[in-house]
Amino acid sequence: MTHTPDPTPSAVSVRNAAPADMDSIADIYKPYVLQGLATFEETPPAAAEMLARREAILALGLPYLVAELDGQVAGYAYATSYRPRAAYRYTIEDSVYVRQGLHGRHIGTSLLRVLIERCEAGPWRQMLAVIGDSGNAGSIALHRRLGFRPAGTQYAVGFKLGRWVDTVQMQRALGAGDTTPPVNATPAAHSV
Repeated sequence: MTHTPDPTPSAVSVRNAAPADMDSIADIYKPYVLQGLATFEETPPAAAEMLARREAILALGLPYLVAELDGQVAGYAYATSYRPRAAYRYTIEDSVYVRQGLHGRHIGTSLLRVLIERCEAGPWRQMLAVIGDSGNAGSIALHRRLGFRPAGTQYAVGFKLGRWVDTVQMQRALGAGDTTPPVNATPAAHSV
């Protein structure tokens, strides 16, 4: 029996998320909330809540993206403020979610690559990933592939699905990183 290679994978396209995408985004996120450890959220938010979260992110001038595969929303990613205190204003945190069953098709890589590029166009200088579950090899590998380095593990900081869960922190510089002082710009006033 000869092995026939899989057909060429479909191309992934990344674009800005629109309000009409929120049902698909809520659908993608739901199994992560109910069955996974990548998020510490325990009740799946409705599409209206996801829309409100998207609007808050866009109000900060940060990107909120979706990936399409074969004309369907296959994943989403966004960046948000890392912490509210003013000294953290040049540091942001990323989130990337891929529809169950579609891992291994470069959807997460495509999303995170575009997210980094968009954020580098703004005033931000550091991007953090706070990865739920130290056993989340896929997310750790994705971030490492795109230049993130380990920045520590917080042990047993969450309790979900009947067990204690760690978070892994990873970090990468954006643009000039910490090699120069930030430009006199406020992230809230800058749009990407």
